Amino acid sequence: MKNTSLNRRKFVKDTLAGAAGIAGLTTLPLDLLAAPNKIIVSEESTTSGEVRPSLPPKIKFAVIGLNHGHIYSQVEAVIRGGGQLISFYAKEDDLAAAFTKKYPQVKKARSEKEILEDKAIQLVVSASIPDERAPLGVRVMRHGKDFMVDKPGITSLEQLAEVRRVQKETKRIYSIMYSERLENKATVKAGELVKAGAIGKVIQTIGLGPHRMNPKTRPDWFFDRQRFGGIICDIASHQFDQYLYFTGSTQADVVAAQVGNVNHPQYPKFEDFGDAMLRGNKGMGYIRVDWFTPDGLKTWGDGRLTILGTEGFIEIRKNIDIGGREGGNHLFLTDQKEMRYVDCSKEPLPYGEQLVNDIVNRTETAMTQEHCFLATELALKAQQQAKSISI
Repeated sequence: MKNTSLNRRKFVKDTLAGAAGIAGLTTLPLDLLAAPNKIIVSEESTTSGEVRPSLPPKIKFAVIGLNHGHIYSQVEAVIRGGGQLISFYAKEDDLAAAFTKKYPQVKKARSEKEILEDKAIQLVVSASIPDERAPLGVRVMRHGKDFMVDKPGITSLEQLAEVRRVQKETKRIYSIMYSERLENKATVKAGELVKAGAIGKVIQTIGLGPHRMNPKTRPDWFFDRQRFGGIICDIASHQFDQYLYFTGSTQADVVAAQVGNVNHPQYPKFEDFGDAMLRGNKGMGYIRVDWFTPDGLKTWGDGRLTILGTEGFIEIRKNIDIGGREGGNHLFLTDQKEMRYVDCSKEPLPYGEQLVNDIVNRTETAMTQEHCFLATELALKAQQQAKSISI
């Protein structure tokens, strides 16, 4: 047991201080963590760090549906990983014009059908209106192509059953980009540390996903839970993914859930608050999401993740460290001996490359299909079971 503990500490130390791009490693006094006079920087710096060069193209891909701005980070992840973007289609002229400005070399297809019937295209990427994503994914898979979609990738249990059936029949990849894990450098680093045994056996995750609403910038579908699936289905899907990933649970039950529209009566079909409690075969979880990020915060949301283990805990401050360090991608690790801080801003993001390799090799290195579907299933069940609240 002593040797195991020593080996774990050595591995964690090497991981924290190694050549993987850690910018800082510090043992912090508690009063520094709570210091109120640190500068909080602008939103742009939360994504600072070295940009990994794109790999030579291994696959050709296309885009259908530009209704959420996440499409740009989805496209960039695939390009970084070795994808060549060759065409796109959008029904909305203004969205198409903006996309063409960003990617002027990419052909605008005349229709969705043109892309689906192009045999050179191996992957379709989408950030269409949420309730249209699963039906599109079914069409994509039936045309022999893999599908990568923004969250929520599925907005009802009925859609989930159909997607599962078609995916099983076609053997195509249906990947939902849970970007708060897959495209967050501190969360990627936390995965390495947890797998190395840095905090022992994981007991619970606590995931907080606050968002800024910006109602004047939102389309009509944003305020209709039938279109976006409800707040737990939508933005909490990130936290369900992280719960499964860090606990290693392969089965879980929704113990309790609640949703409400507590402060936006002008949008009667909207939900601005939701939370849920989970119990799985390898750990517990608590999730809270909301649309109450105040304008005074220098980013869209103070997203946090706490991972409790038998030998310590990790806290991730994804976008900002309020009253503390500049930028985003902050990781705090506390074990039986000390407390450390890790700046993860230069960590690589492997999801895009892993997905491209999975498409080429027919593997599951980016995410297993069952994990992808189970995270969505739990979110959908929590949304369906949630008690409606008002205060």
